[in-house]
Amino acid sequence: MPPQETHSGTRLAGLGAVAVPSGMLSAMQIVILDGHTTNPGDLSWAPLESLGRLTVHDRTPDAAIIARAADADALITNKTILSAGTIRALPKLAYIGLLSTGVNVVDLAAARARGIPVCNVPEYSTPNVAQATFALLLELTNHVARHAAGVREGQWSASDDFCYWETDLVELAGLTLGLVGYGRIGRAVAAVGRALGMRVIAHRRQPGDLADDGTACVGLDELFATSDVVSLHCPLTPATEGLVNAQRLGLMKPTAFLINTARGGLVVEADLAEALDAGRLAGAGLDVLSAEPPPASNPLLRARNCLITPHVAWATRNARARLIDVVAANLAGFLAGRPQNVVN
Repeated sequence: MPPQETHSGTRLAGLGAVAVPSGMLSAMQIVILDGHTTNPGDLSWAPLESLGRLTVHDRTPDAAIIARAADADALITNKTILSAGTIRALPKLAYIGLLSTGVNVVDLAAARARGIPVCNVPEYSTPNVAQATFALLLELTNHVARHAAGVREGQWSASDDFCYWETDLVELAGLTLGLVGYGRIGRAVAAVGRALGMRVIAHRRQPGDLADDGTACVGLDELFATSDVVSLHCPLTPATEGLVNAQRLGLMKPTAFLINTARGGLVVEADLAEALDAGRLAGAGLDVLSAEPPPASNPLLRARNCLITPHVAWATRNARARLIDVVAANLAGFLAGRPQNVVN
C-alpha cells in the first residue's frame, strides 16, 4: 500500500490550543515508519496531520528506513528499529516519537548525542493491559474457552450430569499475586487482584518494604518462591533481559502460573518451555515473545499449558485512539518548546 500523505493545518486540533506558527507547521515533515498496527484504518491521523506534512507507511523494511526518513524533521516509529547508524545518517532529523511505551527500538544515546529528544507514550494502555493480564489468568484457571468448545462439540448434551469439567478449576481468592514491576500497570493489576481476593506482593526498582499503597515489596527470589501467580510488568533493559530463567522458575511452586504482558525478552523461552513440559509449573499466559512474529521453532508454541496471544494486550480501539492523541501532543509540545515524555 502506498504511503498516505496529508498537508498541514494551522492549529493543533484536539491538542488543547497549543499555538505553533503556521510557517513552522507547513515546513514540518513528519514520517511514520510503521503505522498499520496503531491505525489499520479504523482511526484518524488528524491530530498529527495538523502539525505538518504527514507521510504514513504501514510498514518499513530495514533497507528502506533511511530513504523514507531522509527528509523527516520528525520521525515516528513503533517497532521499526532506529539504530545509532540510522540516526547518524539522518542529518535533518530533529525529533523521534514512539507509538509505544517501550523505548528499546531506539538507540537513546545516539539520539541524545545529536540533541534529538525521544518521546514515548507512558500510560495509554494501562487499563487494557490489566484487563488482558486477567483474561490470560482466568483462562488458565477457569478454562472458559476449553469448556465452551466442548459444549459446542456436544459434550454437555451427552453428559450424564447437569455439569462437568475437564480439568481442575482454580479459585484465585486467597492466592498470592506477585508483580515484577510496580508502576502504573502493576498497580492497576494489583487493584484487580485485590478485588478478586488475592494477596498482592511486588518487586520494584525503588527499595522499601512497602509501596505507598501498603503493598509489600520483596526481593525477586522471594517473590518467585512465594507467589501463586507471577505477573511481569517491567521494561526490557539489559538488567531485566532473561530475568525469568531456569533458576527463578525453579523457585516457583509447581501449582503456580506465570503471566507476561510486558516484553518477551524478560523470559528465557527455552527454560520456560522446559519447566512447563516437565510439570514444574502449572501454566503460563503470554502476550509477548522475544521475536514477533515468532519463528515456528519457538518451543513455547508447543509447550504444555501455555496460552499465547499475539501481542494484543494494548490494542483496543480506545487505547489506540489515546495513543495517537498523545503522540501528537508530544510532538506539539516539542514544537512549542515544551517537550513532554522525553525518555533520553
